[in-house]
Amino acid sequence: MTAAPASARPPGTVLAHAEAAYLGLALGDALGATVEFMTPREIVHHYGVHREIVGGGWLRLKPGQITDDTGMSLALGEAILAKGGNVVPLACAEAFDAWMRSKPIDIGNTVRRNLIRFRNSGNPVAEYSDHDAGNGAAMRVLPVALVTLGRSEAQVRAACRAQARVTHHNALSDAACEFLVLTVQDFITGASLGQVFRQRISPLVQQHPEFAFDERPRRENPSGWIVETVQAVLQALVELDGFEHCLVDVVNRGGDADTTGAIAGMLAGALYGREALPARWLQALDPDIHERCRAQARALAVPD
Repeated sequence: MTAAPASARPPGTVLAHAEAAYLGLALGDALGATVEFMTPREIVHHYGVHREIVGGGWLRLKPGQITDDTGMSLALGEAILAKGGNVVPLACAEAFDAWMRSKPIDIGNTVRRNLIRFRNSGNPVAEYSDHDAGNGAAMRVLPVALVTLGRSEAQVRAACRAQARVTHHNALSDAACEFLVLTVQDFITGASLGQVFRQRISPLVQQHPEFAFDERPRRENPSGWIVETVQAVLQALVELDGFEHCLVDVVNRGGDADTTGAIAGMLAGALYGREALPARWLQALDPDIHERCRAQARALAVPD
């Protein structure tokens, strides 16, 4: 894989796509949370095709409310900004711990377990575990993509691991996080979906065949395992045209739908830009979250 290309876009357009990625993350989270842990058949029974941000679901959310995907992303972004744009494991761990102490509406088991470990040990890096291949590090990685725009690939990969390994020290998690960050950067700076398929997606599958997605059945009811998450997201991104079509497709697969929605949203937002975000979804999103995402995107994506 190669580093993100120099941007062919003017800085204002790059910033607009960075904002779209962050808002896309929150929109996918809020849309998908309604049908999290439902099967596709259950979704059809209750909603037909789920395409509106209405809240509810097992968490009984208010319309436009977000979950841990966006919450942890914002916590991470604040920690990075507080360290002058550097991704410092201890600062990340402290930010995640403070977020957990705020009693968020939802938190993953691996995240909780390894943050409790951090409280007890003071070590911000979890021990390597083959069992920690969940999607909890990948769902929050967007601030790293934004703050490392224009940096070397080695720096980008190191920053990915610095935040991911606080809770998920695992090879497949690392691979997914690095792939997502580099892909978001490529889209923000003007790469097409075809270019990204050649430069990022194909190499990911070659290096980690577990992620193969285009010759397998539709990944429905994806679990929190990072492999199933990435498969569902890439099927929707590659096979569907447009931001809304991509997100509606991926959340109607059910399963861990807030996270597949969030990850698909950040990728599709970075690719398609602000104009592609449905106005009715933006109006439904919690206004405070809307503004925090926009503000953090602008703060993080300012070129070095």
